[in-house]
Amino acid sequence: MWRTRAAAACVICRSLANSSCGIKRKSPLQNLHLVSRSVHHPYYPSARFQRPPLRISIQQFSSLNRLPLHKTKLLNVKHGYQSHRNFWLARLASRLLRVRYLILGSAVGGGYTAKKTYEQWKDMIPDLEDYKWIVPDFIWELDELVDIEKLLKALPDADDLAKLMPDFEKIGESLASLKGFLSPGSPGETAFRATDQGYDNDKQFKKGLLGELILLQQQIQQHEEEARRAAGFSSQQKRKVSDKEKIDQLQEELLRTQLKYQRMLERLEKENKELRKLVLQRDDKGIHQRKLKKSLIDMYSEVLDILSDYDASYNTQDHLPRVVVVGDQSAGKTSVLEMIAQARIFPRGSGEMMTRSPVKVTLSEGPHHVALFKDSSREFDLTKEEDLAALRNEIEIRMRNSVKEGCTVSTETISLSVKGPGLQRMVLVDLPGVISTVTSGMAPDTKETIFSISKAYMQNPNAIILCIQDGSVDAERSIVTDLVSQMDPQGKRTIFVLTKVDLAEKNVASPNRIQQIIEGKLFPMKALGYFAVVTGKGNSSESIESIKEYEEEFFQNSKLLKTSMLKAHQVTTKNLSLAVSDCFWKMVRESVEQQADAFKATRFNLETEWKNNYPRLRELDRNELFEKAKNEILDEVISLTQVTPKHWEEMLEKTLWERVSTHVIENIYLPAAQTANSGTFNTTVDIKLKQWTDKQLPNKAVEVAWETLQEEFSRFMTEKKGKEHDDIFDKLKQAVKEETIKRHKWNERAEDSLRVIQHNALEDRSISDKQQWDAAIHFMEETLQSRLKDTESVIEDMVGPDWKKRWLHWVGRTKEQNIRNETKNELEKLIKCNEDHPAYLANDEVTTVRKNLEARGVAVDPCLIKDTWHQIYRRYFLKSALSHCNLCRRGFYYYQRHFVDSELECNDIVLFWRIQRMLAITANTLRQQLTNTEVRRLEKNVKEVLEDFAEDNEKKVMLLTGKRVQLAEDLKKVREIQEKLEAFIEALHQEK
Repeated sequence: MWRTRAAAACVICRSLANSSCGIKRKSPLQNLHLVSRSVHHPYYPSARFQRPPLRISIQQFSSLNRLPLHKTKLLNVKHGYQSHRNFWLARLASRLLRVRYLILGSAVGGGYTAKKTYEQWKDMIPDLEDYKWIVPDFIWELDELVDIEKLLKALPDADDLAKLMPDFEKIGESLASLKGFLSPGSPGETAFRATDQGYDNDKQFKKGLLGELILLQQQIQQHEEEARRAAGFSSQQKRKVSDKEKIDQLQEELLRTQLKYQRMLERLEKENKELRKLVLQRDDKGIHQRKLKKSLIDMYSEVLDILSDYDASYNTQDHLPRVVVVGDQSAGKTSVLEMIAQARIFPRGSGEMMTRSPVKVTLSEGPHHVALFKDSSREFDLTKEEDLAALRNEIEIRMRNSVKEGCTVSTETISLSVKGPGLQRMVLVDLPGVISTVTSGMAPDTKETIFSISKAYMQNPNAIILCIQDGSVDAERSIVTDLVSQMDPQGKRTIFVLTKVDLAEKNVASPNRIQQIIEGKLFPMKALGYFAVVTGKGNSSESIESIKEYEEEFFQNSKLLKTSMLKAHQVTTKNLSLAVSDCFWKMVRESVEQQADAFKATRFNLETEWKNNYPRLRELDRNELFEKAKNEILDEVISLTQVTPKHWEEMLEKTLWERVSTHVIENIYLPAAQTANSGTFNTTVDIKLKQWTDKQLPNKAVEVAWETLQEEFSRFMTEKKGKEHDDIFDKLKQAVKEETIKRHKWNERAEDSLRVIQHNALEDRSISDKQQWDAAIHFMEETLQSRLKDTESVIEDMVGPDWKKRWLHWVGRTKEQNIRNETKNELEKLIKCNEDHPAYLANDEVTTVRKNLEARGVAVDPCLIKDTWHQIYRRYFLKSALSHCNLCRRGFYYYQRHFVDSELECNDIVLFWRIQRMLAITANTLRQQLTNTEVRRLEKNVKEVLEDFAEDNEKKVMLLTGKRVQLAEDLKKVREIQEKLEAFIEALHQEK
């Protein structure tokens, strides 16, 4: 029975082979008869053909992965041509039904065998479902954004496409030779062997066309054998060429095929970029109609910005992924970032340190190629050279401003967002380049500071380390590789990038050295992936497009790629960008939920601590506390307007008299009182009052008013409000008060108007009633008594205690006090002898006093005599003036008659009345200026100070301190981070 089935299957196969002759093939993929022979004829030569196993462990990123294949047409089988079956014997046989069953069984058996063989072939093909992430998202979305049907119609038909296909006969011969050349034990076996070390770690990052080329080799070999068998060629007719020529021919053919499909992929990407740009522009136009949804990468970047503010010391709480770019100084870090961002955005310098602080760059897709800072609304158009220059200048200014005095680098992070069509979404942090020596002009601790910054960012277990190494210098000079190997010994999150490969190829004597670097055999560090890039020719004015063209041209012609020292997926910044972006998002998906749970636990702990320590207080953070304090301060400023006019005037009049009383007594009243008659007295008084008013009095009055306003303002600011008083605002109120007083200036025109008013007040001598006369006498008596008391105190200090205090308190006099006491007694005798003695002693009087004292054995200096006389005569004069005041109480009648026919003269009372009236008028004028102008200006200054403080975070941190404030701040930040992380995780799940 089985022999009959095999015979029937063989007849079917031969019929298929015969019927296929002369049929024009539209596709080289028709291999049904080849499969049949391999199943039913193991002795047949074609059965030796086996699909070569794949050498790579992952699916490579290629444009061929999504190319549509044309449907192949099955061959028409002629079932009627079966003469050798001898069915006429079966018709004569009596068991026709049994023969039918045999034929049916043979067909079923052959079909089962073919299906089983198909399943075996299917199992040989690797499962590519786990490697869909290699293909960018826009490839899967092409059916939505690109009209595939229209594109298929535009493609050439099968006949024209067959003409464009390469010469499969020549390729087949070359592949057959290559197969023999690469057989086990052959010398060329190691030419295309991938490096085993590190491939298990980095297989998710290696992209390119290598997998596509291997599949293409297998397909071409199958098609060539089919064509050769159909045409009747035998294996003995192959030309014998050398192994080197066969390899060269094969490599040239494969490179041409690679370039052809690479161009097709680039055209599709360009069309996709334009379509996405149109879609995004349409979204921009509809912003006013609907709320624009934030992109996923923007949401993630906001979380990182909040974390950078909340956790400035970068402690273990912040384990969210970001791409940390590290490298030696001038290794090309900035150039690699610019190629990924597709714009020359960073400042440049020839050999000097340009990156002075960490720069966080958030890349995202958008309709326009623009950049903007986190704390600014200005957009820089990256397609315009003037905007690029302005952006580079702004970054340099921000870097220099962040560096403190005496330092070279800063830990403050500059946050920058770059949007543009086709940009890979990720967050990168560019760090200052690692240096080996501190040069002149740098701070002594620059090297250690850069190391600490780099370690702080790389210690994050979820941070992806992008290690940049200069390929044009000796590998032994590298510093950063040792640092990276310390932070990531297993290389589970490190991607190694070799820059300036064009210079390395020219300068390095042995190309194998570059291969050793890319294979991870030269450095003592491990990495997930190794890449080689070219980022320019060293000219800072080159455009990104010209650099990309130069990079592609270099690798197309490079011996490193032709000799398989470098793999296609390991070259160009484009493949690097794709690999880094995929690794970044893979790390984000694996770790973000764990970080969200950690912040959730932190929030619970902080809330519990607040409830235990401050159960009756709201959780007000620093900004909310500042707003509360701001309202209180403004309320207190408004309270100044509620002060009564009487209170203002009393304070102003009292303070002004305290300030000018010494000048009035010493420089006006006492000199005028020494005159001989009333006419001279009045003349002296008028002259001195005029001089005082013109030069000093208005300025003194304004100073008094401003000091009075300050005192009242301070009283309201520092006055405690009982139980409602919150001492957490005391430092802030004090700072606001001091800054406001420093800024406030009295109106300059106030002095001019005040001078006129005071001059007019002092010129008036007409006392209208007895009440004013008595008030002037009372004012004069208070002033003179106060001065007399001060004078008595001075004399007591000069001569020492009297006999009562000496006996009661057991104190004695010093030698100088005894001399002054003897001098005082002698001078008092002189005044008693002449009550009308002038204010100054004559020289002969000084000599007389000195001789009298010397006669009693007291040696005294003439200067001491004059000094003592000044205080003795002052006391005598004040006592006489007080007695005269008492006599003038009844002098108002004589004043009205201008002291005619009267020996009593009270001109000094009139002087004090003029002074008293000037003080009252000046106080009233200053009060009006205060309430109408200065209080409002003060309130305006307070608001300006509060606004400035509100924008100065450092000032708020310094003025609003304490455990309560810090705990509320931590609660706010942790809640905000947790909420944004949850929103990001939800959006991340929706994107999946």
